[in-house]
Amino acid sequence: MRISPKKHPLRGTVTVPGDKSITHRAVIFSALAEGPSEVVGYLPSEDCERTIAAFQEMGISISVEPINGVPSLHVQGKGLWGLTEPTGVLDCGNSGTTLRLLTGLLAGKPFFSVLTGDASLRKRPMRRVIDPLRTMGAEILGRSGGNLAPLAILGKKLHGIDTRLPIASAQVKSAILLAGLTASGVTTVTEPSRSRDHTERMLRSLGARFEERDGRLSIVGGSSYPGKRIEVPGDLSSAAFFLVAGAIIEGSEITIRKVGVNPTRAGLLEVLKEMGAEVTVAPLPSMGDEPVADLTVRSGALHGTTVRGELIPRTIDEFPILCIAAAAAEGETIIQDAQELRVKESDRIATMAGALRGMGVTVEEFPDGMRIEGKKKWKGTFCETHGDHRIAMSMAIAGLLAEGGNEIDDVACINTSFPGFMGLLSTLTGEERKN
Repeated sequence: MRISPKKHPLRGTVTVPGDKSITHRAVIFSALAEGPSEVVGYLPSEDCERTIAAFQEMGISISVEPINGVPSLHVQGKGLWGLTEPTGVLDCGNSGTTLRLLTGLLAGKPFFSVLTGDASLRKRPMRRVIDPLRTMGAEILGRSGGNLAPLAILGKKLHGIDTRLPIASAQVKSAILLAGLTASGVTTVTEPSRSRDHTERMLRSLGARFEERDGRLSIVGGSSYPGKRIEVPGDLSSAAFFLVAGAIIEGSEITIRKVGVNPTRAGLLEVLKEMGAEVTVAPLPSMGDEPVADLTVRSGALHGTTVRGELIPRTIDEFPILCIAAAAAEGETIIQDAQELRVKESDRIATMAGALRGMGVTVEEFPDGMRIEGKKKWKGTFCETHGDHRIAMSMAIAGLLAEGGNEIDDVACINTSFPGFMGLLSTLTGEERKN
């Protein structure tokens, strides 16, 4: 699909779909609750549907029941021990969250299960999850010594551990805490820096026996809890594309409503403000334990910055669109300490470096990031997304400014996280897309 240059500023108010990370966790924790739960505003994307289908395969009744026009789920929880052995392989598709979190959860269940995914997911490393689970007593088999899916899990009674992660990772942390839900004793996880904390917030909100003290996260095994209503705010990672578009396209002003602004996820807001973007955050009542706000961005001149260290876990999913902001900024932007990007849905460092060079942007690639020299004019390019939804959306935003537009090889992959993205973008541009 070719994305043509914009003819007008981007103006308007949009609502982005529900948060993907929170939707995954809401489905998982609702399935393990005692009794029914409602997940209001869930994200009906391909990734989240994989998690829903996995629990349906394990005997959990989950139905779509819109509430006041808002996409919502009714989940009939069966408690910590209510899952049944799946009759087939659980296919996680392209969802790393589904694969990693279910590996942790199923390691302690009294049955056999097999997890797999698409060609991209089967290349993503699992050892950071598998090693601590094995320390808890888990028996997990897979390719490359258990580092690659498909994974065969022989459910065992687990015991709690006290572990420090070498790299901050919300998925690894959450997998261990999910295993700890049914392990004997106490399971404690410490991170070198703070990663997104949706799991911790949800555990507290549900009333599980969970404690956080001095950066140590501890859960007591066998901690049951009742079902409840869980509201899902808009996804900041989805709002990010509109925030950057509004910042770099002259004359633009965009408001994105009811977005989750969890500080462990909101690194992009800090980076954009550091670059000189005009972003207004208007707080709203929280949804559960999650802070929420309306975000308004107005266009203006950006300048380069440095993103490294503790900012990386809080901006990791926004890296592709952050590269577009950097390419439009005056001066250079340096991104480091982001080696995890090499093993996302694609090698996002290499893929974005190639895409930016195609537009005439000077890029120096590092093992853990890159240096981007901003420039005012870009040429259009052909973009290979490697099936990566965030690459596709980022290059679509770049196409609104590139001379001749950008040709994107795969826009269907956008449905992984943001169904309806192209249509929502067209309501702001007022332009028809060319196929």
